[in-house]
Amino acid sequence: MLFNTTTSSFLLTGFPGMDKAHHWISIPLLVVYISILLGNGTLLFLIRDDHNLHEPMYYFLAMLAATDLGVTLTTMPTVLGVLWLNHRKIGHGVCFFQAYFIHTLSIVESGVLLAMAYDRFIAICHPLRYTSILTNTRVMKIGMGVLTRASLLIMPIIIRLHWFPYCRHNVLSHAFCLHQDVIKLACANVTFNRLYPVMVVFAMVLLDFLIISFSYILILKTVMGIVSGEEKAKALNTCVSHICCILVFYVTVVGLTFIHRFGKHVPHVVHITMSYIYFLFPPFMNPVIYSIKTQQIQRGIIRLFSLPCTRA
Repeated sequence: MLFNTTTSSFLLTGFPGMDKAHHWISIPLLVVYISILLGNGTLLFLIRDDHNLHEPMYYFLAMLAATDLGVTLTTMPTVLGVLWLNHRKIGHGVCFFQAYFIHTLSIVESGVLLAMAYDRFIAICHPLRYTSILTNTRVMKIGMGVLTRASLLIMPIIIRLHWFPYCRHNVLSHAFCLHQDVIKLACANVTFNRLYPVMVVFAMVLLDFLIISFSYILILKTVMGIVSGEEKAKALNTCVSHICCILVFYVTVVGLTFIHRFGKHVPHVVHITMSYIYFLFPPFMNPVIYSIKTQQIQRGIIRLFSLPCTRA
């Protein structure tokens, strides 16, 4: 089967009907973009630089921060290009490449949250075996497994995008490329590309959520068996940040899915806004949550910003 050469590029879309306001809309998006880069970049730097944070829990947090950075760096350059410069044209290859990374990293994030739940389960339910179970080698294998799973699952539908002829209009509905947007422009049988992502989301993301929920049921059962109230609070406190990140991620997933499935009569700008919330809200909130709720991260940030003052 030959690669498609029907059209050479697609056209990205900002906020339809609000072209004159694009520069104003770009300001809050730029602020969020910079905040995500600084927040997740700071987490990665602290975890790499501070030996007190060289533990499985923080290695998984570093994976989450790297995933959030990846999603943001993949989407925001084209978004700002459209809003600032009206640079709408994007080649097929670049578009498919962007779509591949966006969808892959979304599944990676779900997998990392699952790995973090496993970390909390071992730490609370099997504390004496924690260091022997979650060795650095095993943490690395889990990380590679999460990345490999997502990469392989998304690859079939992205490869097929190269084969489709695109004989309809070439205008996409977002300022970045999504698989579900591209297949709407294809003049071919896209049944596989419509059904396969639904199966992947149902099988992987829902399965991850169910396993996470089951892990926390077991964690709660173990915590309830602890006699000391102080120890109970301490054990639960180590899970609060992770639970908040889970809620942020899955609430945005459910919200976006609900809008796409049942919001046919909702203005298109609402769909676009929900997609930005889905891609930007978790990467923005995750560093904030861990900075507020994790004392080791707080101490690391204080040391980081007090160091120049000490030298001065």
